[in-house]
Amino acid sequence: MSLSAAEDNSASEIHLPADIDWHMLDKSKFFFLGAALFSGVSAALYPVVVLKTRQQVLPTQISSLKLSLSIMSHEGVRGFYRGFGTSLMGTIPARALYMTALEVTKSNVGTATVRLGFSDTTATAIANAAAGLSSAMAAQEGWTPIDVVSQRLMVQDCNGSSIKSSKNMIPSSSSCRYMNGIDAFRKILNADGPRGLYRGFGISILTYAPSNAVWWASYSVAHRLVWGGIGCYASKKDENAVNGGGGCGYRPGSKEMVAVQGVCAAMASGVSAIITMPLDTIKTRLQVLDGEENGRTRPLTVMQTVRNLVKEGGFVACYRGLGPRWVSMSMSATTMITTYEFLKRLSTKNRDSLTS
Repeated sequence: MSLSAAEDNSASEIHLPADIDWHMLDKSKFFFLGAALFSGVSAALYPVVVLKTRQQVLPTQISSLKLSLSIMSHEGVRGFYRGFGTSLMGTIPARALYMTALEVTKSNVGTATVRLGFSDTTATAIANAAAGLSSAMAAQEGWTPIDVVSQRLMVQDCNGSSIKSSKNMIPSSSSCRYMNGIDAFRKILNADGPRGLYRGFGISILTYAPSNAVWWASYSVAHRLVWGGIGCYASKKDENAVNGGGGCGYRPGSKEMVAVQGVCAAMASGVSAIITMPLDTIKTRLQVLDGEENGRTRPLTVMQTVRNLVKEGGFVACYRGLGPRWVSMSMSATTMITTYEFLKRLSTKNRDSLTS
């Protein structure tokens, strides 16, 4: 079944709630509720991010289960939340930048593409891709320094506690010991200047901008295809209404809406994670590890990082932490999209317009 056919069937059989544009939102409620909701999401998913980060900087592959048990045994639950306070401080402004750029771009580009004569399906995919690209670039401006600090806190003392084998020692991790996020921020700034806080910024853009563009475009296409398939199933199930031409159509409930959003988010996350995993591994190492030159500690370059990875385990080494990252992205995307749609409906200025 083609996408256009799926769209036509879903349009005739399924009555979905109206889309919510940027101008329809109460901005103060949107940002306040967004900060609270996404802080909770970040807290729930943070342990998986710690696992992924540690796997990416270790010179040998360690299974997620073995690493989890090691962290719990030597560091307790707190080991899974190293740097969380710093990460949370950055999540709120970064999410605000992300959501603003996402909605403004999606609304403007969507309107422009429809005026240019594109179909609704194509216009939606283009608008979502452009929105994902711009939102990722906007968020990285505020997120990269927080990412650098929180990731260093995540791997601090990793050599001395959770990883005992000498072959699993983290190579040339920062020798500084940080008391907390503020102390780490100050020491990095003193040692490397502002560039130290934006280490890996370029490759972060190369990682997250296309990843977001692919994710949002894939999500919009998957969303229409899934609902199109449900529309075909509903029409066949209710042949009498279809033949008579008087069926009122299928109006999905909140559970069905959440289920479809979750499935589409997981599908888009799998594609995105596989495509961008090598870049994410390189980015993490650039932000966490140092090299040595003439007895002095210096930040690694991209080429040095790639050479080290290939030396340690070939191209496969670039995919260390893929499992936790896929799980993290899928869970994050599923909770993000369902929370995000819920947030938009809570923040709508006129709720009555959504049911019309």
